[in-house]
Amino acid sequence: MRILLLTHSFNSLTQRIFVELTARGHEVAVEFDVHDDLSRQAVELFKPDVVIATFLRRAIPEDIWRSVCCLVVHPGIPGDRGPAALDWAILEQPRCWGVTVLEADAEMDAGPVWAASEFPMREASKSSLYRREVANAAVAAVLDALTRKARNEPPQPRMTEGDPRIRVRGPCAQRFRAIDWSRDTTEAAVRKIRSADGTPGLVDEVFGEAVRLYDAHPAYGLHGEPGTAIARCDGAIARATIDGAVWIGHVRKLAPLSLKLPAADVFPEQADRLPPATNNGYQPIRYEESGAVGYLHFDFYNGAMSTRQCEALREAYRAAVTRPTRLLVLMGGADTWSNGIHLGQIEGASSPADESWHNINAIDDLVRDIILTTDRIIVSMLRMNAGAGGVFLALAADEVWACDDVVLNPHYKDMGNLYGSEYWTYLLPRRAGRERAERVAQARLPMGAEEARRLGLVDRIIPRSNDLTGLISQMAGSVAADDGFATRIEIKKRERDRDEREKPLEAYRAEELARMRSNFYGFDPSYHVARYNFIHKVPKSRTPLTIAPHRARRGPRPRSAVTG
Repeated sequence: MRILLLTHSFNSLTQRIFVELTARGHEVAVEFDVHDDLSRQAVELFKPDVVIATFLRRAIPEDIWRSVCCLVVHPGIPGDRGPAALDWAILEQPRCWGVTVLEADAEMDAGPVWAASEFPMREASKSSLYRREVANAAVAAVLDALTRKARNEPPQPRMTEGDPRIRVRGPCAQRFRAIDWSRDTTEAAVRKIRSADGTPGLVDEVFGEAVRLYDAHPAYGLHGEPGTAIARCDGAIARATIDGAVWIGHVRKLAPLSLKLPAADVFPEQADRLPPATNNGYQPIRYEESGAVGYLHFDFYNGAMSTRQCEALREAYRAAVTRPTRLLVLMGGADTWSNGIHLGQIEGASSPADESWHNINAIDDLVRDIILTTDRIIVSMLRMNAGAGGVFLALAADEVWACDDVVLNPHYKDMGNLYGSEYWTYLLPRRAGRERAERVAQARLPMGAEEARRLGLVDRIIPRSNDLTGLISQMAGSVAADDGFATRIEIKKRERDRDEREKPLEAYRAEELARMRSNFYGFDPSYHVARYNFIHKVPKSRTPLTIAPHRARRGPRPRSAVTG
């Protein structure tokens, strides 16, 4: 089928559906919902069999949905209607929730249902549920809907008025999730913040100033006067409730152009006066060990790694490789493996150019340490998506394992034609070959785990399962116990010595950083403009040609970076 994805932005859900449909041989194009006339033009140019609205903030024009079948991906169960389905679900805690694919109609979210997929609700933030359960359910429902359409099967009849399944709700206003610190439990406070995580953030006060709260976790073992700040840890601030405390990882002031940053960075003087607390529920970096296998977790909010976090992770890595293990698994985060340098903290720095330079050098130092580790096997375990420098951080390991639903974005150029570092000019050709590496870098397209495996960027694909931790442990133990382990280590050392003789690692880094210095300090401000627009969520004025072949006025986009 020819499928046009109509979306507000190329967000994680849209990328996932793009990857899944492309992998199944569909011809897929993307159009940003910038203006109704541009959407009409996209339909005329691409002539899709189906339009799929993956992430919209307004209705599809009537003349479009009357001329072509338009399927809307709604993050709610059949009968749920309204713009804040997932927010309400987190607040109300149903046992199950789901995604519905319905046909666009005159009334929002009220058209005939083509498919639906349910999932058990998990205690998690909106952004976490969206990236995991919602994304998986959306893919299942979209594929089901397309299969039914290809078979000329009709959708379910439109629900009639009075149907008990219909529930129409408006936006989830602040009054529905405001925290009463004198009455709310830790569980209630965490749930309310999580219902607004990502967007719009929960409005509250910290140290007497109005802010939006994000990144909430229970603070175990901490107590104090309800509502007061009582501790700090890794950039987070603990706020007391009636029965414990809540870690607030990130906040954003209400003033225009304010940035979402670690809470302790937004209020540094007040945070410095709080006592430090560790191992109380907020621990982005942690190490575990089981037999001959070590596991290093780095669960940074949205996968962004600041200079300070890179340095702390490097310190943790160096400690981990002193342990008497044979295998170290780099686990990344539960919702995002890594997305490389922290654009938010860079944007908020007094000199974004200087902070960009410090940040890229800090992550380069970490990558170099991984590459130079030759006394054990290093595995990158991608449980969730990775982007930009996070992908190349993963490639520094000896093996890359990925869950089958992971999406990778191994490129930088969309960030103002940023060149990138993390030794990618060494790591990517080493795995994919020089020709295919160049293709990947220029394509600027997301790829699924299977395409990444064909390219050599992923070594093993792991099916998503309820016992993912057990499966990873089993696989890691098998590698560590392999009879040929000693031989493998010797080969690894020889290959590293050979590569160093051919071209020293520091030569790759020097060449990359020379290009990066130009991005940061040169006359072309593209990187700084793109970063500003990304951080402040400035809407795109047009759809990038890399995902809009109908705009490029050339043939269909290659279906694979391998075969294109």
